[in-house]
Amino acid sequence: MSRSDAVQRIHIRFAAEGPLRYVSHLDLMRVWERVFKRAGLPLATSHGFSPRPKIALAAPLAVGVTSEAELLDVLLTERVELGETLRSLSTELTPGLRILELREGPLKQASLQSMLRAACYVVEADDVRSQVEWQAAIDQLMARAEIPWSHQRGKETKSYDLRPLILEISLIGVVDGVATLSMRLRNDERGAGRPEQVMLALGATEEPARIHRTAIELAGEPVTA
Repeated sequence: MSRSDAVQRIHIRFAAEGPLRYVSHLDLMRVWERVFKRAGLPLATSHGFSPRPKIALAAPLAVGVTSEAELLDVLLTERVELGETLRSLSTELTPGLRILELREGPLKQASLQSMLRAACYVVEADDVRSQVEWQAAIDQLMARAEIPWSHQRGKETKSYDLRPLILEISLIGVVDGVATLSMRLRNDERGAGRPEQVMLALGATEEPARIHRTAIELAGEPVTA
């Protein structure tokens, strides 16, 4: 059997915390490749002169963001027993990486990224505003029909409407000058909401002290912590 012929698909839900907060998406994928190699997992690979393991994240995690809801799609050339595989992988994990769930997925399923619909976050920010002022800012933002926005990426400026990317915002509380909010943001082929941009739209003047992803949602299936 070719190394590109997959016979089993597994989904791994995992947390990325601590030192992994500062790891890029590509480096995180390399971390997983090393974990799989050390655990002896029979990964399927792509065709071509430089075959790559068939592993993919549902939603790449931005640098500086932690998560308890990442979902990794893995294709294998041999069937494995899930419990044994979970134990083997768990002994090889790098600090900050925790497997929360390992389950089998349909072999012919579409990519997780194509099924992605939304992501949920908890955001903490140092801010002098009171709870009443924060709630007023949230209510005013959610009442707007559109939010014209520009985002600078390198030399390119992208202009778009931020409002359709914001599905829900709620204020968890304000304690000792730290505001904590929860957000549910669109994340699909039409665009992806970014918590730090939503905070700017709410009038925050500082970068969030903490952004933590708590859930991702796939078409027809919420994936929660």
